[in-house]
This record gives sequence, structure tokens and C-alpha cells, in this order.
Amino acid sequence: MENGEKAVETVVVGNYVEMESEGKDSDMKSKLSNLFWHGGSVYDAWFSCASNQVAQVLLTLPYSFSQLGMLSGILFQLFYGILGSWTAYLISILYVEYRTRKEREKVNFRNHVIQWFEVLDGLLGKHWRNVGLAFNCTFLLFGSVIQLIACASKLVLYFTGATNILYTFGGHAVTVEIMHAMWKPQKFKSIYLFATLYVLTLTLPSASAVYWAFGDLLLNHSNAFALLPKNLFRDFAVVLMLIHQFITFGFACTPLYFVWEKLIGMHECRSMCKRAAARLPVVIPIWFLAIIFPFFGPINSTVGSLLVSFTVYIIPALAHIFTFRSSAARENAVEQPPRFLGRWTGAFTINAFIVVWVFIVGFGFGGWASMINFVHQIDTFGLFTKCYQCPPPVMAAPPPISHPHVNHTRSL
Repeated sequence: MENGEKAVETVVVGNYVEMESEGKDSDMKSKLSNLFWHGGSVYDAWFSCASNQVAQVLLTLPYSFSQLGMLSGILFQLFYGILGSWTAYLISILYVEYRTRKEREKVNFRNHVIQWFEVLDGLLGKHWRNVGLAFNCTFLLFGSVIQLIACASKLVLYFTGATNILYTFGGHAVTVEIMHAMWKPQKFKSIYLFATLYVLTLTLPSASAVYWAFGDLLLNHSNAFALLPKNLFRDFAVVLMLIHQFITFGFACTPLYFVWEKLIGMHECRSMCKRAAARLPVVIPIWFLAIIFPFFGPINSTVGSLLVSFTVYIIPALAHIFTFRSSAARENAVEQPPRFLGRWTGAFTINAFIVVWVFIVGFGFGGWASMINFVHQIDTFGLFTKCYQCPPPVMAAPPPISHPHVNHTRSL
């Protein structure tokens, strides 16, 4: 296995040799520049993956625990964390395969950022590209909306909570972009796994503690900050979360920017000012949708069931199966599946399980429950609501009715 990884590293290195040589200047100015602007190391990729997964889910996972219960909440987090790591592994395999094939054709990606829909196009054709582009862009659009927002029956609540956790490990929409920025992208698969393990050390204790403290009160408060006592610690946490949301918003928008730039022919433009101005039309609809649907929590579940199910789980699993369905493709694959999982038979079995499970449980039951909950939020709060899930204003008690004094004394 170790020899196989070294072979992959040799095949894939391509233009990354130039990038690595750029990062070896000894003067302090170059080191500072590399620290802030030329992040292609495994540590940069790990930080990007971890921060892209955590985001606002720290605030919504207690809400999911109140819908699922403590045991189901923990089990679903572990289960979807494993599934998410596997599909991230599949995406990394497909990216390396696509990149290797293109570099053998002498294609230069020096001023071009490879994206997921281009990987699908190069490996499986335009129909896969169109489907992947539609799901990916829609997911990123509403993912960006969710960052701005961060400001039924038991069965419905259960599947709503489960699909919110499905969304937690759905940071794959920027996976290819992170890999493309790496000097050695073939190392991404292990990086994402370690990032997921790190995220679990944050989300499991946090969600469990808040649910333990507030219980079913969380059913009506999808943002955990609404129940925390107002003190200096809570205010400091709000400030940190706002900073984090600002960064995550940039993560979610970046692939959309690239797609838009490629559409209007600005992607390889050298002027950063022109590219920044060209990106404005992407931000405006995101801002508008965030004002229309400020349903923090329910919108996570809806996006998780309808978009993340396909973007993160179903499409990568099917793409891996169809890319390597022929014996020739499997023999010439840049990287073989792990032996301890049964090579290709084991990989295809896991992929088939993910497709069936996520389609039935995530998209089917989860989509049904999430849409019911989402429609309920619209009926309850309406669109463009000024304050979502805020307590109703306390009505002043009416003044007592004064009765005219009646003299009941009889005159004799």
C-alpha cells in the first residue's frame, strides 16, 4: 500500500513541482508570504477541511439532539462522519484520476482551478457534468445563505434531526478546490479523515452538553445561543462565531465565484479588481435569499436532505462506480482501493450501500420531514420575518375597569 501511494505521488506531482519549489525560499519575506498566501501544505488543507465542517453546526446540533435523542444523535454523527470521510476519499480518487489523465495529455492548469463538475465531465461526460453542476451550485448557494442566517410529529422531528447531521459532514462542495490548492493532493483522503475526527471532538461534547442542560426547550430554539445565559462568555462566543461565519461564507462562495468567472470568461483574468467586481452578482441573490428564509436549523435539514444527499454522497459514489466499471479502467487506475476493504468488490459494495441508504433515508424520509418542517416555519413566521423564533412581545396588562361609586345606604 505504501509503495502504491509513492507511485501515485510520482504520477500526480506534475505541475506541483513548480509550486513546491516556490515555497522553499529562505528569506523571511518569502516565508511570511508563503504563510499567508501560498497555503498548499497538508496543514493548510486540514485547517480548511475542519473549519468548513464545523461552522454553524455547533449551534444547530443541540437542536438535532433534541429531535433525535442523545443516543441516536451520537450514533448518527459517527455514522455520517464515516460516510462523509468515505465519499471524500472517492472524490480525491476521482480528482487524482482526472488530473493524471489530463497531465498525460499535456494540459496545463497553472491559471485554472479544477472543480468537481469538470472532474465529472472529464471522466464521465457532459450529462454527469450538468447534474453535478446543478446540485453543487444549488447546494453552495443555500450553504452560503445558511452562513448569513447564522446570525409536527415525533417521526418528522426524528428525520429532520438526522438530515441536519447529514448536512454537518457535507463540506465536500469545496473538496476539489482544496485539493487543487495542495502541493500533494493525493494526501487529501487522510487529511479529511483526521479533520472529521477533530470535528467530532468538538461537536459531540458540545451538542451533548447543551442538550443535557436544556432538553426539549431546544425543539423551539434551533440556535443554541438563544438559550445560553446572557453573560460575557456568551457574548464572546457570539463574536467568535460571527468571525467564523464570515470565513465560512468565503469558503462556500469561492466555488460559486469560480463557476461564474468561467461562465463569463473572467476566470483567467490577472486583474483581481476586475474579478472581484465580476463576483458581485453572485453575492446579491445569496443576501436576498437569506432575508427571505431566516429559518436557521430547518433550512440546514432541508438543504441536507434535498441537496447534500446527492452532492456529497450519491453522486460521488455513483461516479466512482461508473468511472471504474470496466476491467480496463480498474487495471489502469492511478490508485487501487485498500486491500483490507476487499479492493474493488468491497469499494463498490460500500458505494452501493451509500447510494441506497442516503436515497431512502436521507433524501426520501429526510426530504419529507424537512419539507414539512420548512413549510411549518413559513406558515408560522412568514417570509422576511424580522426576528426568527424570538419570544412574542409581552403585552401590557389592561388597566382595571373603574366602576362608579354607588351609595347603597338607604335613607330613612
